[in-house]
Amino acid sequence: MDPFFTTLIVVVIAFPVLAIVAFVMALGNRDRMKRLEHQLGGIEARLAELTGEAPSPAAVPVVPPAAVPATKEPGAKGEEKAPPPPEPETPAQPMPSPVPARPAVSLEERFGTQWVVWAGGIALALGGFFLVRYSIEQGWFGPGARVILAAIVAAALIGAGEWTRRREIKTGLAGLPKAHIPSVLTASGMAIAYADVYAAYALYDFIGPGVAFVLLGLVALGTLAAALLHGPALAGLGLIGAFVAPLIVSTETPNYLALYLYLAVVTAAAFALARARLWRWLAVSAVVASVLWTLPGIGELDSLPEHVFHVAAGFVLSALLIVSGFLFGPPSARGEIDVVSSGTLGAYLFVAILLVLATGHDSLALLLFCILVVGTLAIAWRTDAAALAVPLAALFVAAIFWHWSIDFDVALLGLPNGPVPDSLWKPEHYLFGTPLTLGASFGALFLVSGFLAQGPEERGRVSELWAASAVFAPIAILIALYYRIAGFDRSIPFAGAAVVLAGAFALATELLTKRESEGGSRFASGIFATGAIASLALALSLALEKGWLTVALALMVPSIAWVAEKRPPPAFRWLAVAVTVAVLVRIAWEPQIVSDVGTRPIFNWLLYGYGVPALSFWLAGYMLRRHADDVPTRIVEAAAILFTVLLVVLEVRHYVTGGDPYTWGNELAETALDVSLLLAVLIGLERVRLKSGSVIHDWGARLLAAILLVVIVFRLGVNANPMIMGDPVGPPFINLILLGYGIPAVLAGILAYVTRETRPRWYSLTALGTALALALAYLTLEVSRLFHGPVLTSGPISDAEQYTYSAVWLLYGVVLLAVGIWYRSLPLRVASAAVIVLTVLKVFLIDMSDLTGIYRALSFLGLGAVLIGIGWFYQRLLFPRAAPPAPEASQG
Repeated sequence: MDPFFTTLIVVVIAFPVLAIVAFVMALGNRDRMKRLEHQLGGIEARLAELTGEAPSPAAVPVVPPAAVPATKEPGAKGEEKAPPPPEPETPAQPMPSPVPARPAVSLEERFGTQWVVWAGGIALALGGFFLVRYSIEQGWFGPGARVILAAIVAAALIGAGEWTRRREIKTGLAGLPKAHIPSVLTASGMAIAYADVYAAYALYDFIGPGVAFVLLGLVALGTLAAALLHGPALAGLGLIGAFVAPLIVSTETPNYLALYLYLAVVTAAAFALARARLWRWLAVSAVVASVLWTLPGIGELDSLPEHVFHVAAGFVLSALLIVSGFLFGPPSARGEIDVVSSGTLGAYLFVAILLVLATGHDSLALLLFCILVVGTLAIAWRTDAAALAVPLAALFVAAIFWHWSIDFDVALLGLPNGPVPDSLWKPEHYLFGTPLTLGASFGALFLVSGFLAQGPEERGRVSELWAASAVFAPIAILIALYYRIAGFDRSIPFAGAAVVLAGAFALATELLTKRESEGGSRFASGIFATGAIASLALALSLALEKGWLTVALALMVPSIAWVAEKRPPPAFRWLAVAVTVAVLVRIAWEPQIVSDVGTRPIFNWLLYGYGVPALSFWLAGYMLRRHADDVPTRIVEAAAILFTVLLVVLEVRHYVTGGDPYTWGNELAETALDVSLLLAVLIGLERVRLKSGSVIHDWGARLLAAILLVVIVFRLGVNANPMIMGDPVGPPFINLILLGYGIPAVLAGILAYVTRETRPRWYSLTALGTALALALAYLTLEVSRLFHGPVLTSGPISDAEQYTYSAVWLLYGVVLLAVGIWYRSLPLRVASAAVIVLTVLKVFLIDMSDLTGIYRALSFLGLGAVLIGIGWFYQRLLFPRAAPPAPEASQG
């Protein structure tokens, strides 16, 4: 090689190194001067405080001897006790001076000590890359020289970083909060080393994939090792380089075993570094990268053993080094849950369940998952830091069984080939024997471990997690197996299994309740009690018809409310809400409860499916209200009102249509029954709200009253009015008119009476007006029924009918007036006046033109006589004329 070029290379290499050394020495001298100034200022401040707070001994006051009064001899008359001489004051001890506050970092200092260093590090790394690029463009060096030159620059930067680190240690500046120059130099060197190995492999083909893979791994491990000395920035660089290296080096035939061996070494190094320096972010990043590397070939069955090795290795390494309080992990306090520890185990459990699902429940993947679940429970048993992984394991186990029950493929089980004797071929045993065995094993594992893991009160949250997992996992597994095998049909064996679960949960509740006096967790015993109730409800739903599932769920709500009374935690109250919502969802899915509710009125599945939940919710709302008027209480109370109304409406529809709630029947009959029954419900609700004081009962009554008013006006007044629609009303007097207008009039009147002092005046007056209007409509329609028969629209209106309308209305007004006068009720007298005015208008506008003969005369005569009589009543009884004053006696 030309000497000129050799000299040039030496200068190019030496110049940045000398510049770096000079720059570091200058910064070191500047930092040393600042530190000395800082220490000198602190010493001066401490001396000033000591001299200012410590008083001189000469300043202490001393009482002179002459000032002390003479004491009399003992026994002398008038002897007085001399006051004791004052004690000399001791000088106050000087308070230790506080450490002087560190001066704020100025913009100039931040620029000179931090920003320029980071920018210099980036510039050095880019300079190395550009140097190689420039040498290529100019053709100065061959490929080999370029690779060697880059390696020399990387080594020089790494050496400069180590040299400056040692200089910092000697000068005592390593702890200053500045941008760490040694780590910046080392990171730049490591980055150039990565690029150098990649160029040797990908650009120049100097080394093969295997050698490149090893070199990149060594650089990454070296970077992680250097992070022990140079800080977290280098650790992040090493972690990225280590997990990105397999992406850089690719081959036509992937070798998963070599890849996962490499990743195991890298993961172990990252975990060890994270444990040594307690860098949680590094541990989390390594776990995420390790998990992501499992996804590319997760569905390849040929590489399943390698995938299993990778997941198992990551789980074991995390258990050894990351999980707090276990083996070599960080220390952990009793009862303290660590999210990183639990999340790390949960991450590898998640990858294991992905392997099971991606491989179609392969035996090897399923075996790995089972081992990891058992290992997770064992680790969580040993240290409370991993307790959060227990419910994750329970959730993943339930997901495995639910996936098997929903997406089932018999071919995945490997059916035997060739003929099989009938005596030995039992498909249900072959297909479901393994899942049943595995489900029973998992259920027993979670149940037993969850009970045995219960501890004192200070481990309350941990005990609750174990208890919740012990209850959730067996029930979820049982439901999944039942759905797959029995298909939601009746199954006595599964019902028996649910009863066994209920007994086990009840026994656990009893034993834990006895421990409460010794400091046991009350929450955990409440969770087991809830599990017992849920299992009993499940047993009922499995043993009976499908509709009983709704009944069983509804019966759980008051049971949970009872548990909430005995176990105060709010979670149980919200559990009652969850079950209530489940019942609502079940009803929304199938409003008929069952496919065929039958034709029997009242005593059918609608009564069981809506009546039992309504009673359950009323009872549960009452029990919850005794403890607090909170959101769960109000939700359950609202559900009670809703199911009561739905029960009435659907039973009426079922009765009117003859058994099919989805069809239309006699609109007048259905509306009449709805209005009558719902008015009765409204009256009862008004009485209930007075005792409970519930805002839900209050607004529920208001809403129901508004709906009924709309139904009365638009349905009974227009759409279902027999005088308009022509629907038959039945025989005289005892008919649909009585049901739709007479009885609702009485009920509306009772509502007005009940609310006269408990509601605003407009509310009771509206109810009273509705009652009077319904009564007038009832009288009118009954008159029409007497003249027209069952169909009120048949035939013309005769003079006798017109006269009868006027006479009945007038008599109705007189009765209202009499009652109003008797009870001194102004609203009744006003209603009477309104009816009489209506009658007057009818007589003068209709009867005068339509009536003929004797009926016209009788109409006016009767009206006139009644009006005069009303006037006499008003003059004599309501507004009597004042008596004239007596004449004065004449003066004699």
